[in-house]
Amino acid sequence: METTQVVSPLAHAGFDKAAEYFTQLQLDICAGLEAVDGGGTFKADAWDRPGGGGGVARVLEGGRVFEKAGVNWSYVYGELPAEMAAHMPGDGRQFRAAGVSLVLHPRSPMVPTTHANFRCLQKGNSVWFGGGADLTPYYFFRDDAEHFHRTLANTCDAHRPVGDYDRFKSWCDDYFFLPHRNETRGLGGIFFDYLGGKGEFEFDSMFAYIKAISAQFLPAYVPIVERRMAMPFTPEQKRWQLQRRGRYVEFNLIYDRGTIFGLKTNGRIESILMSLPPEVRWDYDVRAAAGSGEQQLLDHLKAIDWLGRVP
Repeated sequence: METTQVVSPLAHAGFDKAAEYFTQLQLDICAGLEAVDGGGTFKADAWDRPGGGGGVARVLEGGRVFEKAGVNWSYVYGELPAEMAAHMPGDGRQFRAAGVSLVLHPRSPMVPTTHANFRCLQKGNSVWFGGGADLTPYYFFRDDAEHFHRTLANTCDAHRPVGDYDRFKSWCDDYFFLPHRNETRGLGGIFFDYLGGKGEFEFDSMFAYIKAISAQFLPAYVPIVERRMAMPFTPEQKRWQLQRRGRYVEFNLIYDRGTIFGLKTNGRIESILMSLPPEVRWDYDVRAAAGSGEQQLLDHLKAIDWLGRVP
């Protein structure tokens, strides 16, 4: 296994355990994705970060199912810019951050793109978790959305009060929203940040939740891939996929916290922009025909209670 040597001036045994867990999580997710792809393999690229830390980027390109799949592990440390440090829990500007972040871009427009990340951060003596997973389809299938949300909700419910699906689902709907388009990026999932940053939870209970929810990413996503990957599609549907990928790029470059954090902390550009698709279109004034499958997707790009949990 490729690794980089990292030495940080901060110390926290819990953070160290989380960082070690994330190294294995990356390998487990890559193995599961290779199995469903049935042709492509991940290439590993170990890198060092000037100023402290590094990581391993694993990328699958040109697979049978995935046009591009990136799964990045990183463990970085150093000093935060003063403006960024002022908005984070903890004292001082010294930080450590470790985690796994992934984005999967399928070949078929019938298979949804997905994103997930799970991370642990330390600033001074404060340690917290962030992360989540969300689904961005190109064509709408209600059973896919319900399966994805139900899998995540069941795990959150088993780890209450740390795991709070209803709160995290709402947070995801609000976060993955493109205000300049007035639409959500996809059909949502869960998103959380600064979990434990105010000292509201014990580390062990937070870590148990993170391990459980990250282990459910593949069960939430892979059955959807297996249902949709053999479905036929037309050149027009492929064009729609490339047009909708443009929305994904807009969000990642304008609003995504991970992108902003990486750029402001002198992160590795190749790893930060690993989330971008290999092909994308920005055609002028694209409109979906009334009653079409394309319009059906657009009609669902908003906050929706997929599991009937809101009275």
